[in-house]
Amino acid sequence: MIERNTVKTLVEEWLEGNDYFLVDVMMSPDGRIVVEIDHADGVWIEDCAELSRFLQERLGEELDEYELEVGSAGLGQPFKVPQQYQNHVGKEVEVLKADGKKVKGILKDVDTEAGTFVVTVEEKQKQEGKKRPVIVSIDHTFSMQEVKSTKYLLAFK
Repeated sequence: MIERNTVKTLVEEWLEGNDYFLVDVMMSPDGRIVVEIDHADGVWIEDCAELSRFLQERLGEELDEYELEVGSAGLGQPFKVPQQYQNHVGKEVEVLKADGKKVKGILKDVDTEAGTFVVTVEEKQKQEGKKRPVIVSIDHTFSMQEVKSTKYLLAFK
């Protein structure tokens, strides 16, 4: 039986010297192993195939009882690791807060050590002396652990 940590260790071995990073290793009860990797400039199919061959060579016959899938983390999927936040600085994201409210804005900054990130949101605010609310940019700081999810918003323009 193949353990999740064994697969994770092998993937991390392959990742050494690459600009890729591990997002997740999932193992389902029906014998499916899914490895998700990511890269600042996107994931190439050739690299997924190379990692798949690497795992097949290292795991050998043990892998025969499993279905192996190696791919990218997927656009529009919630971030799972801090590096994904780093890769999307300057881009529009959607944060699902713990209370269920959604916040959309530009990912401004990430502090991976503190586990926090800042999103700049355009909000209407009533200002003294003005008849109508004015749109202002406000920075909101979130903890990666306290939000339900954060994901990149695809823009089709």
